[in-house]
This record gives sequence, structure tokens and C-alpha cells, in this order.
Amino acid sequence: MRILVVEDEEKIARFLKDSLEAEYFAVDIASDGDRGSYYARTNDYDLIVLDNMLPVKSGLQVCEEIRESGRTVPILVVSVKTGAQDKVDLLNAGADDYLSKPFILEELLARVRALLRRPATIEKDILTVEDVMLDSRAGVVKRGDIDLHLTRKEFMLLEYLMRNKGIILSRGMILEHVWDMSVDIFSNTIESHILSLRKKLNDMGKERLIQTLSGRGYRIGA
Repeated sequence: MRILVVEDEEKIARFLKDSLEAEYFAVDIASDGDRGSYYARTNDYDLIVLDNMLPVKSGLQVCEEIRESGRTVPILVVSVKTGAQDKVDLLNAGADDYLSKPFILEELLARVRALLRRPATIEKDILTVEDVMLDSRAGVVKRGDIDLHLTRKEFMLLEYLMRNKGIILSRGMILEHVWDMSVDIFSNTIESHILSLRKKLNDMGKERLIQTLSGRGYRIGA
């Protein structure tokens, strides 16, 4: 899953990026409100972590612009402002949750997970396709009784495929949700990760769990 962090304090932004990536998220960073609003309205994010006090545009303005564009992505506001009216204004502008600074990382991660479970189709922590089980919270993958040791990107790719079981996912869709903006869109990184996943899943036979549909993309499950 892909998260946008809109935060102008470099140390906090780097801390959030490192912490979220350790939890198997792809993370982009915007250092001001104008850039954050643009990224949020032109990319397909699963969640936005938004500071309220930002250069150029405030978190409130960013919320309003995201919602006016028709985007329904969950927004978690993180701010030093703790007044009741500030929270009311942001929630009315379209924010889904509010966390005061300074915050405990465990609470932020818990709120992120909670927001990601809120879409119309509830996102589960434990996913299964045939005899493959993935626990997104614990970072565990098994095929049958065998524990599989995946890299962070392999885990993220498998999770995205499993959350969209039976759906053909194009290269563009996979790049949007599993990689951040630094990825070279012309590289063969998806193909190499799919090949590595197949090897670790022992999925190299004719009846592959992860299917390649020429010119269209990839699909897991029938």
C-alpha cells in the first residue's frame, strides 16, 4: 500500500517515511501544502498523513482541495494544534482522524491501520489465496505449513496481489501502490520481483498461482 506524508519538518518526515516503510508501506513525501495537494490529487494513494501547519497551503486547505477533487482517500492529520475548533474545522474539511504532536509511533501506526480498514470493502489483516496465507500486521507469509522469507518489496507486492484476488493488475497499478515516486517506470523491477516471488512460492509450474496476462498485467487466483 502507498502512503503520502505531507510534512515540512525534514527530521519528522524522514522518521515517518522510515517507520512506515518498515511496516511494508511505500511512502512519498511532500514538504509543503501546495505540493502535497498536487500529489494527493494526481496519484492513487491508500492513505495520507498530513501536517496541519505547512508552508504555502495549510493542512485545512489541502483537505478541502483533496475532497473537492472527488478523492476519498483516508486522511490522518498530525498537528501541534490541539484546540477543539481546529479539530472540528479539519474534520469538517474532510479529514478522517486527528493526532496531536508529539505522538507515540505505535499510536500513529495503529491509527493508520484502523483507517485502512475503513473502506467500503473492509481491509483484512490476514489474507488467503488457496494455501497461501499473508498476515499484513505480523509481516508473516506461509504456503501450507512452510514459512516464506520475503523481502519488503516482495511482501508488499504479494499483499497487493492478494488484496485484489482475481483482478488483473496492470504494471501502472502495481507501481502506483507498491513503489514510490523514485521508481524507474521503464525498468524491469516488477518482472524481477514477480519471478523472485514465484521461486519462493514454488510457483514455477504450468498452473501458476501468480498469472501473467500478456500485455495486460498480473493476477493472483482465478
